Amino acid sequence: MWIDTHCHLDAAEFDADRDAVRALARQQGVGLCVIPAVQRSHWQAVAELAARHGDAYALGIHPLYVPQADEADVLALDQALTERLGDPHLVAVGEIGLDFFVPALCTPALRERQWFFYTAQLQLAQKHGLPVILHVCRSADLLLKGLRQVAVPGGIAHAFNGSIQQAQAFVALGWALGFGGALTYERALQLRRLATELPESALVLETDAPDMPPHWLYQTAEQRAQGLPQGRNSPAELPRIAQQLAPLRGMPLAALAQLTTANAQRALPRLAALASRRVQA
Repeated sequence: MWIDTHCHLDAAEFDADRDAVRALARQQGVGLCVIPAVQRSHWQAVAELAARHGDAYALGIHPLYVPQADEADVLALDQALTERLGDPHLVAVGEIGLDFFVPALCTPALRERQWFFYTAQLQLAQKHGLPVILHVCRSADLLLKGLRQVAVPGGIAHAFNGSIQQAQAFVALGWALGFGGALTYERALQLRRLATELPESALVLETDAPDMPPHWLYQTAEQRAQGLPQGRNSPAELPRIAQQLAPLRGMPLAALAQLTTANAQRALPRLAALASRRVQA
């Protein structure tokens, strides 16, 4: 069984065929998807979607949505986590973090605002004993600073693309690193090096669907200008992404499935019960 540790099934791109997308992924062996929320208005939707498909979800405020958020949303997140802590489908606080790639988020005021929401949500994860799903975008060092200040029960650094030293720092804190479609590009030399050299225990797989398309779905700017639509990523692509990682690690595909599933359950411990139900079904 494969676990897609990061999949935005609630995204509008799936409105027309969401259940069919999930069914296809299950046919491809993706037994579980983790659906992280990005803002308060999505929390109910991801919870309902996870329950419908036997999947998992996380609740949080994504750094891209920090400009629209306010302190009342942090209080609401605390309340939502309190109310849902008994829900076996809730597995983490996320997607939270810092984004210093988007220029509009890099002003001093918004950097400070991002930091406030990041640390406030770390404190909620600590309070409720939940791991975290992190958005890491040119922000690894500051994220690590926050994790050293507020101890949380581990988690996953989603779509990690930092240095080997930063990766090792996350691993030293007991974190897993998520690898997805970006790994499939031959020019992604640094990312492939990370996927090759990191300890086996640090690796989990993700699609970030509908975003981060693997190379076989990607259309160049020139192709898009000619009218070719950008391919839509989906959780069904996870096994094929894994086929790119397996030879880098020198592992049979079945062994990689077993390894990354175990790692996902270790990073997000509540997944274990859901995975057990899926296997029994």
